[in-house]
Amino acid sequence: MTNVVRIKHTSGAKQRIENAHKIMGLANTLSNQLEGIFNQWTKVKVTDREVKKLIQLALCPNKETLDLINKGADDEISTVFKNVIDNAFLYAMTSDTQQMNTTKGTLFGAYNAVTGYFQNVRNYKDDEAKLQSIVLGGTAQLKSQKAFELCTSFAFDGAEILNLN
Repeated sequence: MTNVVRIKHTSGAKQRIENAHKIMGLANTLSNQLEGIFNQWTKVKVTDREVKKLIQLALCPNKETLDLINKGADDEISTVFKNVIDNAFLYAMTSDTQQMNTTKGTLFGAYNAVTGYFQNVRNYKDDEAKLQSIVLGGTAQLKSQKAFELCTSFAFDGAEILNLN
């Protein structure tokens, strides 16, 4: 049998079912809220330069690199970080999913570039490492959260949040 959930009726089963129901409700509410946010972001236009800056800020590995970015000292930034930014930006500019009306030149596209980089471009040693990074609190999840926060600020305050040099 497929698509079946079997529940063993132990003493705590009723409570676990109630908890699962609450969690499903919260997930549904969050999903609806995110859909609204992302739909709004599809209407916020961004330039290629702003996309690259959002990517830089979201993927920035440490305060020292952030200081260099803010000073415009690109020649002092590590080659490894530059390569990550270049790969994420290349994904943002060339991926088929980034060429749709909802992503190309939009704030949602900038956010999608960061999450898409981790899901489709970055190399992981195995599927377990990829899952850990993206879903279970690893680097990808943290950087995606940073991208979400930057995009939220951009949606409310505009490009000023980027301090473009």
